[in-house]
Amino acid sequence: MPIPFARFWERIFPFARNEPSFLLPFDWVKEKVPITGWRYLGLQEVELEKIVGSVNRYQDFTRAFLPLYEDVRLKKVEAALSRGEVLPPVQLYKLGEAYFVVDGHHRVAAAKRQGGKFIDAEVWEFIPLVPISPTDTEKDILLKAEYAAFLRHTRLKELRPEAEILFSELSGYRKLLEHIDVHRYFRGIEEGREVPYEEAVVSWYDRVYKPIVEAIRETGILAYFPGRTEADLYVWLSEHLYYLAQEQGGMPELHAAARAFAQKYGVSPKN
Repeated sequence: MPIPFARFWERIFPFARNEPSFLLPFDWVKEKVPITGWRYLGLQEVELEKIVGSVNRYQDFTRAFLPLYEDVRLKKVEAALSRGEVLPPVQLYKLGEAYFVVDGHHRVAAAKRQGGKFIDAEVWEFIPLVPISPTDTEKDILLKAEYAAFLRHTRLKELRPEAEILFSELSGYRKLLEHIDVHRYFRGIEEGREVPYEEAVVSWYDRVYKPIVEAIRETGILAYFPGRTEADLYVWLSEHLYYLAQEQGGMPELHAAARAFAQKYGVSPKN
């Protein structure tokens, strides 16, 4: 059956607003983002806004749990709620702060359509290596998959628990791995020894990444690059510093270079 005209626009509008449109598939997310453990949480109230995915019906509903096809069963569930009937708890998987429906798609959809805020649910929690948010899109999940692979390879979270490196575009973590390898190589030449990889990771983070990020924060240049992250600017600014060093025959002053970079390549922040 074709999508009704109203459903068509309900499906299209999120794209225009740059919002997630489709339910996240649980198995796909779990495949991309490593799971470190799981536990049974039992019966609890769950915020409907945090239910954003499905185990097996992610192609039947939008992210707002609007059905993509005419659904007689949904109308029956809505009628039952209107009569004040108490329906069984839904079954959910929790992954980070996002929830995925195992059983009860129509109950979730009906509760949302009637303006509900919470729903009774039986919940199993899966603990991801990196945070998962209810607002995450498919692109966000891919970024977090790259981040998880980076953390597993470098063990940065174990070595520097306060570290949080987030990109707005894919392939950023591959560049960081290259930076670490280059830093390790030159450290080895300077010290006349083979530098262990984890030592190189800590040294790169403390001596290269952190000073540039601190300069980004102190100069406030992130405001010149809306929608970007500190890690994005770290990559761009580090490349800019390299070219300046080649041109000038020495490393420029970091804060001045950061301000010049923002003025040349950024946009004036709105007041």
